[in-house]
Amino acid sequence: MGGRLSRSSSSLEGESSCPSADDLAPSPARKRLQLASLLLSSEKLSRVLKRGSPAPYVRRVGWIREIQALLRAQKQEHATPILRLLRKDLGLEGTFLNDILYKHATFLNLVDPISHDLLMSLARDLQCPKKDYDLLKSTDRICRQLIYHLTPHSKWQRHNMPRRKCQACLKTILQKKTSNDTMDLSGIPLSVRDIQQVAFYLQSNRDSLTTVDLSFTDLTDETLSLLLPFLGLLPQLTHLSLNGNRLTKSTVKELTDVMKDANRFRSLAWIDLGNNVDVSSMPQLLLVRLRRRLCQQTMLPIIYETLNAELSGCEQS
Repeated sequence: MGGRLSRSSSSLEGESSCPSADDLAPSPARKRLQLASLLLSSEKLSRVLKRGSPAPYVRRVGWIREIQALLRAQKQEHATPILRLLRKDLGLEGTFLNDILYKHATFLNLVDPISHDLLMSLARDLQCPKKDYDLLKSTDRICRQLIYHLTPHSKWQRHNMPRRKCQACLKTILQKKTSNDTMDLSGIPLSVRDIQQVAFYLQSNRDSLTTVDLSFTDLTDETLSLLLPFLGLLPQLTHLSLNGNRLTKSTVKELTDVMKDANRFRSLAWIDLGNNVDVSSMPQLLLVRLRRRLCQQTMLPIIYETLNAELSGCEQS
């Protein structure tokens, strides 16, 4: 898969792996060539986007609802194995609470610290219940918070939409000129044709966009690989949200490789990769490369990092 992703990216960026000044400011002819390459690659990906399985967050929410039902039926012993399964699916592997608290040393680099904290609270309530409060009320509240966090509900409420963004919203967003330096497509499932329109929009507004929200848009490694060359050339981009999709560690590796080039993602300070397939923590190398971009702009780190000594050691190596 890594080879295919690299070829897809290179076909959009051109022959050279090190872009020149002309590459960073594409001419109209080059823009048309990039979009043509995207069209050809997208046709090959059409069958990839015809998925039969639901997104990972749908499966996880189902487990949480099952835990709620078992606790209401006072079957706590049956809820614990499902909680373990949920933790493993989110990358928090372990059988007991002590495994979560002490076994892993990379929790400061968690992509999704909110889910981590909520799952720890839920595990603590189940394993070490307190006598001075209602266990059912406490666990039900935590489960509702988890469901809210792991689904697009927060996005729908923010946009004042009761259920799900309609597809017409995509056309409206991409047709109007950006006014607040943000492209927010959260909650809109993107088809092959939509990916092409998004790429064109990124090119047209490349000098002004600072925030791109592609959360809960059904992105896969392949479709995001098509957009990375366009996202990487946004000089002002600081925030990139990719949570709630179908991305795997292959995407994290590709992002890490892309950031070898200091001219790509020059201003990026924050990436949200939580609630995807198997992305549970930020690789140290990716954190170091994000830190370098932050240092160039004299900004404080936003993503949780390990000790400065460890970071310095990675930079030197």
